Amino acid sequence: MTDATMNTTSAHSDFGDYVALLKPRVMSLVVFTAAVGLIVAPGGMNPVLAFASILFIALGAGASGSLNMWWDADIDRIMKRTQSRPVPSGKVSANNAMLVGLWMSVLSVGMLGLASNWLAAGLLAFTIFFYAVVYSMWLKRSTPQNIVIGGAAGAFPPMVGWAAATGSVSIEAIGMFMLIFMWTPPHFWALALFMNEDYSKAGVPMLTVTHGKRTTRNHILAYTILLTPFCIGLAFTSIGGPLYFAMSVILSAMFLQGAVKLYRRVEADAEADKYAAERKVFRFSLFYLFLLFAALLIETALRAFDLHWSAWPQVF
Repeated sequence: MTDATMNTTSAHSDFGDYVALLKPRVMSLVVFTAAVGLIVAPGGMNPVLAFASILFIALGAGASGSLNMWWDADIDRIMKRTQSRPVPSGKVSANNAMLVGLWMSVLSVGMLGLASNWLAAGLLAFTIFFYAVVYSMWLKRSTPQNIVIGGAAGAFPPMVGWAAATGSVSIEAIGMFMLIFMWTPPHFWALALFMNEDYSKAGVPMLTVTHGKRTTRNHILAYTILLTPFCIGLAFTSIGGPLYFAMSVILSAMFLQGAVKLYRRVEADAEADKYAAERKVFRFSLFYLFLLFAALLIETALRAFDLHWSAWPQVF
């Protein structure tokens, strides 16, 4: 970061600027997947403690976002997509962003440990560390595999939620982790295809920058294929069922169809229509993940009201 960025004052900051510092859109996905992990876990949890646990997981996600904005202020000022963020726009100083991130990290981990258990708190602490240090400070600027390895940070929340409810980690929690982990590369590479100029200017070695868009399209298809068995496989765990199975098959087929279309794209055509297909795949990937986790919630509700098909095979 430059001295100018570090010395930016926050005299004109308001509450909304500090909310934006926490990356609320990213936080909403974290909260949702963590809540699903907690709700679908066996045994149940006191509603007050469950709400508190989700709240502290959300604070942990916000801490990660704040630390990321502190560290990435220099490149955020270069990229059009991120120029309006609180730190590069001068609404919040980098020092304040760092302090908010550190204090929220300590608060969220400590309070989650008290509200649920220390396994969940430890997983949350590792998630914050992984996103802020391993991904933001190391991987993001050093390797085109940044989003592949760094995707683990976004995959931990349902595991944290599960651990908060059960005090353990099981095959179901690992299955939800792997679903998000394998989903992350094609999701972000679709974004990188139409935001490549931003990443190139900022010197971020996304796959589109280091290996080109043709290779990126190939990787999107490969990872979407690899994602499919993890997606469908969750149907045959204790949290899955026929509804989730049907949803996973349909959504996987649609995701694969989009990935194949990108694979077959000629770059001249993509530029001519301003990457319409790439934008469509990126938007669909968000609905894909939301609908799959929503289906897990519905399966749990069906079991609670004894409306579940008892003959459904549980393989894992």
